[in-house]
Amino acid sequence: MVNHQITGDRNTTLSAEDLAALRENLHEQLLFRREQLQQMAAAATSRTEALLIRQTASQLEVRVKLAATARMVLADVEAALARMDEGRYGACGLCGLPVDRERLLIVPQARYCSRCQQVREAGR
Repeated sequence: MVNHQITGDRNTTLSAEDLAALRENLHEQLLFRREQLQQMAAAATSRTEALLIRQTASQLEVRVKLAATARMVLADVEAALARMDEGRYGACGLCGLPVDRERLLIVPQARYCSRCQQVREAGR
C-alpha cells in the first residue's frame, strides 16, 4: 500500500498517525469549502436585483474568482480523500514516485511531487 511505507526514507514515509492527521485536515477543508460555497450561493440569491446592479464589476469579479477557487480546492480535497481510500495517496500522479512527507503535511491535497509540480507550472 502506497500510503504507509512508500520508502524507507524518512522524508517520504507516512505513518498511520500522519495519515490520520492528514485525513482529518482534508475532511476539515472539505467541510469548510462546502460551507463557504453554500454561504456564497445564499448571499447571491438573497440579495435583491437592485443591489447586484449597484455592485461594481470588480466586486462581482472577486466573488466569482473566490467561488471558482473554492470549487477548485474542494475538488482537490475530494480527490485526495479518494486517493486515500484507494491506497494511492502519497504517490505522484505523474511520475509515481513518493510525494515528500513535509509537502503533504503542508499541502495535504498535493497530487504531484515537487519536481513534477514545478514542471507542470513551467508548462503553463
